[in-house]
Amino acid sequence: MARPLELAARLAWYIVSNKLRGRKRFPLVTMLEPLEKCNLACEGCGRIREYEPVLDRMLSVEDCIEAVEDSGAPIVSIAGGEPTLHPQIHEIVNRIVERKRFVYMCTNALLMERVMKKIPPTKYFCFVVHLDGMEEAHDRSVYRKGVFRIATRAIRAALDSGHRVTTNTTVFNGVDEDDVIEMFKMVTGMGVEGAMVSPGYQFEMIPNQDLFISRENARKVFENVLDPKHGIRFYNNPLYLDFLRGEREYQCAAWSNPTYTVMGWREPCYLLGDRHTSRFDDLMSEELWERYGVGKDPRCANCMMHCGFESASIFGALSSPKDAFRMVKEGAVRNSGVGAG
Repeated sequence: MARPLELAARLAWYIVSNKLRGRKRFPLVTMLEPLEKCNLACEGCGRIREYEPVLDRMLSVEDCIEAVEDSGAPIVSIAGGEPTLHPQIHEIVNRIVERKRFVYMCTNALLMERVMKKIPPTKYFCFVVHLDGMEEAHDRSVYRKGVFRIATRAIRAALDSGHRVTTNTTVFNGVDEDDVIEMFKMVTGMGVEGAMVSPGYQFEMIPNQDLFISRENARKVFENVLDPKHGIRFYNNPLYLDFLRGEREYQCAAWSNPTYTVMGWREPCYLLGDRHTSRFDDLMSEELWERYGVGKDPRCANCMMHCGFESASIFGALSSPKDAFRMVKEGAVRNSGVGAG
């Protein structure tokens, strides 16, 4: 199943209508975390460390629906933790899909084949499978042998059953570029809609800080990895890929991806959790965003994550007909299942 054209049309109309209403900040994606528990312990993951005191908590189905309605964004990204561990994850997905919102569920795929039987294939739902390289590299990154084989098997099973599938890859310091390029070529050949990619965020609670890549080094890696000559189909928009290569600069727009967790709305963003609030509007305040972003908070200095900068590239295209046309043109190519990123 290819990326639906309705997604781009709905998102464009949503942005235009909010701009016409005079809203300076509004969400594009609701980041929903029904639980923070995971069945893996990846070295670069901040969630299982930061939320260790509440790993036993789960949001109810109604909590999830209320958060989605509170935000009002047309896209919902379900993450965690590992969302497939939630005993009612299929109910959460199906209830959101009933509201005609586009749902992307991030997963390590260990339980994906079991869950997909309870979620009917639809244009409104997509599995996002975490892969950080070919078998040896990926299994090493998640500290468990056999995960790569389970994940690739689950991708094939989902595609065969008519589900939409993308992959998500986090780039860390010392990445084997040839290995990750091989993996991207593999999933492109398997028929996924595209591969999402982003450098890892430097979570303060991670013991091994050498794991994280600087902006300067990330751009050197992406010059090679994102080269169109590799024939890889990337899911990220072309302007964000330009940003990763160092060809553009944007200020973070992380307010466009508000995150709801077992402790409430995460403030200020998906990556920084200085506090949690029950009020969604707190995340859109002018005062809050005067304090965060590149050049404002040192923790933001090396951040290039798609949850803040891919949205920024979309908003930037609104003031550039050339960029807007490029996004539409290249998006149409990807929707047809042809062409590289």
